[in-house]
Amino acid sequence: MTLPPTERTTVRLDDRAVYDREAIYEILDEAYYAHVGFVSKGSPVVIPMLHARIEDTLFLHGGPASRIMRTLKDGREICVTVTLLDGLVLARSAFHHSANYRSVVAFGRPTVIADLHQRRAVLDAYTDKLVPGRRPYLREMTDREVRGTVVLSVPLDEASAKVRSGGPVDEPEDMELDIWAGLIPLALTAGDPIDDPLMLPGIPRPDHVDGIGR
Repeated sequence: MTLPPTERTTVRLDDRAVYDREAIYEILDEAYYAHVGFVSKGSPVVIPMLHARIEDTLFLHGGPASRIMRTLKDGREICVTVTLLDGLVLARSAFHHSANYRSVVAFGRPTVIADLHQRRAVLDAYTDKLVPGRRPYLREMTDREVRGTVVLSVPLDEASAKVRSGGPVDEPEDMELDIWAGLIPLALTAGDPIDDPLMLPGIPRPDHVDGIGR
């Protein structure tokens, strides 16, 4: 399904524009965090936040005392962006250096999730997004913990993605220059897990922890 581009989500370069909903969701799901922009007391503010997606809705969460949650509970409009940097593109001239990336920009008005059961389900989705398979190993969240967390839902009705891939695009007259050009791939990778020194002895490391990022 394609999201119809709006004035705010239309990508200037058509060959980099992506309006396919599933492609947009793949980028959102791969990214660990988003930047959330809004206006507070007349000034623009951008806050990095963990996020989770369930079907056609993006969810944000935080403590009730945090500025962003206190501000956004009134339903004011926000802009959410994520970016995955895939590589550096080195051309034969400084002008044509670039980067390969996948990014999403979404606009919407957040709504506070009041229902505790829905709030709990969203928080469980957060856990499994960060580390797939983690949730069944944990104790249940207490009602106090759930009540002490604000969860906002943002409908993904106005969004687009922008993608740049491939190698450098140089001027034709530069192609014969004796200059190296190409790609330097970049990726976010997980290191080896580090056991908590306060953990009880003899607890094996579960597969979902050992296998993250591999």
